[in-house]
Amino acid sequence: MRLLVTPALLSLLSLLAVLAASPLCAQVTFGPLGEVGEPFRRQEWRVPSPETGMAAHALLFRPLGAGPFRLAVIAHASTQNGFRRAQMPRPEYRALTAYLVARGFAVLVPERLGHGATGGRYVEDQGGCDEADYARSARATADQISVALDYLRKQEFIRKDAAIVLGHSAGGWGALALANADPKAVSAIIAFAPGRGGHANDEPNRICAPHALLAAAAEFGKAARIPVTWLVAANDSYFAPAFSQKLVETFRGAGGKADFHTLPAVGSEGHWMIETEAGVKAASGDLARVLNQPKPMATKKP
Repeated sequence: MRLLVTPALLSLLSLLAVLAASPLCAQVTFGPLGEVGEPFRRQEWRVPSPETGMAAHALLFRPLGAGPFRLAVIAHASTQNGFRRAQMPRPEYRALTAYLVARGFAVLVPERLGHGATGGRYVEDQGGCDEADYARSARATADQISVALDYLRKQEFIRKDAAIVLGHSAGGWGALALANADPKAVSAIIAFAPGRGGHANDEPNRICAPHALLAAAAEFGKAARIPVTWLVAANDSYFAPAFSQKLVETFRGAGGKADFHTLPAVGSEGHWMIETEAGVKAASGDLARVLNQPKPMATKKP
């Protein structure tokens, strides 16, 4: 049977072609989306990602006034489980954000690729348990933090210097890989229970390929230029204080500068402490020491 090509059919085919086209072809707009709200002048933003044509969803919080404000970027936790990532609620870290805004910081919480509303390809995949590549996954996390941070530093209400990066779990692991950045741009890194591969097969105190984590920590320490404050709760069953101490010693042994503290037990699982008011209160002394540094304190390299 011969198909009759009519103008209506051509229009339909054109429409289907547009709908089937890759979203990468669509123009991506970065910047604020919608009005400023509460709390803390909360506003949705779209910020760049390392993937061409893909914007990361983000929340921005600011003190009152025009600024310019120092910038704090919070890097959230992650999971290898694709279903859990897709269902992940938008990260806000409300208690930590409130603490930072009260001290004059603008706070950006970007949601990285492969998570929740941002979606897209998960670029932080560490691979299987036995052959996990933790250095590669951390660098992918660090790239996303860096791109978002650099974009915000171009805004008139943000200072160009002395930003801080705060990372939680996999976000903290990525922050360690970012410790090789320019210390004039990023003055300090605060890592809350940094690591990957914890709770292997959902079992507490079991880590996939711990030797690979230690090797990656040495790699990050060798290149580090920014001082790190490394915090873990006493009841963290993902990266317990004893193992976290080994990671810190490896990082330091390779040349990195890290101040390590074990915090009191918080809640039933200390790994999530920094998402709670009690956890921020427990960490407040260490946070204050970092935020009150009179000037960036770079690690000197030969």
